[in-house]
Amino acid sequence: MANSGIPPLSEPTFRPLTSDPVLLGGENRSGTTLLSVLLDSHPDLVVGPEIDFPEPPDLGPHILQVCDLMDRNDVRVSGTTKETIDPEWFDGVHFVVQCERSGLDREDLRALVAGLMTERGSDLSALTDRCRLIDAIGELRRTRTGAGRWGIKLQRKIQDIGTYAAIWPRAHFVHIIRDGRDLAASHLKTVPDWGYRTVAEAAHGWLEVVTRPRQTAPEGRYLEVRYEDLVTHPRATAEQMLDHLGVPWDEAVLRHAELEHALFNNPWGHPAAEAAGKPLYTGRTGRYLQDLTPGEIEEFERIAGTELERLGYPLSSTGPRSAG
Repeated sequence: MANSGIPPLSEPTFRPLTSDPVLLGGENRSGTTLLSVLLDSHPDLVVGPEIDFPEPPDLGPHILQVCDLMDRNDVRVSGTTKETIDPEWFDGVHFVVQCERSGLDREDLRALVAGLMTERGSDLSALTDRCRLIDAIGELRRTRTGAGRWGIKLQRKIQDIGTYAAIWPRAHFVHIIRDGRDLAASHLKTVPDWGYRTVAEAAHGWLEVVTRPRQTAPEGRYLEVRYEDLVTHPRATAEQMLDHLGVPWDEAVLRHAELEHALFNNPWGHPAAEAAGKPLYTGRTGRYLQDLTPGEIEEFERIAGTELERLGYPLSSTGPRSAG
């Protein structure tokens, strides 16, 4: 759960991309998948789940090799988990699986990667070239679906919003924020194999993701919404987001669970796909009161209490706390 480590743009041949994507961000287990599915329901938008494009280092050749191995049902790339996939190929398989969750088949991916490698004369290792691949994926999906704009989840990479705002100067960003104590409970109880292992780790990680984007967010292109507002006041929150994106209101965004989405057709083990396919409900807000001990709640609030209060989350304890 470390920082993404994305360097500032310094490539002499860098040219900003001209598309206008909708880029979603948030801490893991904050409702980013639900947000993507809800926006994907709008007829003018095609919004996919995350694609982790900072890895592997030699993205282009690696992806082409992985596609070949998967076509041959090679045992080294079987399944969708780290337990079944050879570590050498895991990042590449994960990338291909995420593309399929987004509605892109393997042949399309192979063609886009090979074409961009030829066009750029590179292995797509530079961040800007990786973003060009994501852009090509999004534009292909937009064209095929007839949508006006495409979108994708940046997830925790929203911390580097300044970099992505420079690469996509017409992009709009939506950052979904969830009560950090609920997030800690979700990590510790639901995804202990890959999530935060301690309350302190969760508190520091949550603080990082919710505070850093504000420092470099482009004016007029960045919106924060709370998960709790989305599930308790869905229409008002959805209207706020669509207004931010310059997209007209459509009732379909409130019927996301009734509609078809690429993620539902190809979930491939996505940890939030099943929950995102259900109607909006408030059942998991305030879960920390049952899932965390009083001592764990106090520890989280001591570390991140000031930011919790700033975001409108009342504290359970009154002990000393960090300024974040």
